[in-house]
Amino acid sequence: MGPSLRALCAAAGAAWRQSFPLGGRDVARWFPGHMAKGLKKMQSSLKLVDCILEVHDARIPLSGRNPLFQETLGLKPHLLILNKMDLADLGEQQKILQHLEGQGVRNVIFTNCLKDENVQQVIPRVMELVGSSCRYHRGESLEYCLMVIGVPNVGKSSLINSLRRQHLRRGKATRVGAEPGITRAVLSRIQVCERPPMFLLDTPGVLAPQIASVETGLKLALCGTVLDHLVGEETLADYLLFTLNRHQLFGYVQHYGLDEASDDVASVLKQVAMRLGKTRKVKVLTGTGDVSVVQPNYTAAARDFLRAFRCGLLGPMMLDRDVL
Repeated sequence: MGPSLRALCAAAGAAWRQSFPLGGRDVARWFPGHMAKGLKKMQSSLKLVDCILEVHDARIPLSGRNPLFQETLGLKPHLLILNKMDLADLGEQQKILQHLEGQGVRNVIFTNCLKDENVQQVIPRVMELVGSSCRYHRGESLEYCLMVIGVPNVGKSSLINSLRRQHLRRGKATRVGAEPGITRAVLSRIQVCERPPMFLLDTPGVLAPQIASVETGLKLALCGTVLDHLVGEETLADYLLFTLNRHQLFGYVQHYGLDEASDDVASVLKQVAMRLGKTRKVKVLTGTGDVSVVQPNYTAAARDFLRAFRCGLLGPMMLDRDVL
């Protein structure tokens, strides 16, 4: 974005919202609490496990992690993998690591599993963690067993497939999808390395039983951990627009060829819909009878706005900048 456009957008921001209205939203309805069964099965299989790999979205490194993971699975060596680093603004990476260390998380790797970026660090780090810990009754076993955990749609299956590509030269072992909930089987065993023999227990995404705040819920939803329609596509698009403007990230203006940045989600979605041809005919009753009127499809425009963000087309972003 050129300096003139940035200056125009910044000037337009004088009247922008300073906060997003969060009251009255039923977060519990967005995040159905049916995942306790998966967590119990994980606990019952801990005796088989040498190390926990927790995968989370690098755009929300400090928000939305399930605190029950650390409470119930915390006896084992733990490696936090912050995936989708290509979509995250990591300019304050050191601050992120300091915050995580304050929470007791000292072993962190940033990855982009779709392009195998930094994934080669995982196996050596696991060997180091397991080697410096007691394996209890697994000391005689030559195999290493890892458990992959995380909230939905953060890239657990992508990590498994990336490890297999790098160490076994094999194709996909697990399905990867843009929607949460693709992995449904609990604890399916998948080989990811031959030397040493290493297996992963894949698990379905498990969200916290209670989301800390409405804003945390919106961040999780923006990153695709729940189905969009549970929150509302236009609500998510509005929160995304608010966040982009607040951080002076105006890539959406260029991406959609808008005249200027705006804080009015209805105006932005209308322009997006018209430019993408996402319209629909609606019959309107007038004094002379029914008349067909072409109207913008706001929901379809909101879906495209969210898709563009999730694909990185609006630029890298750090949704936890307020926490930092």
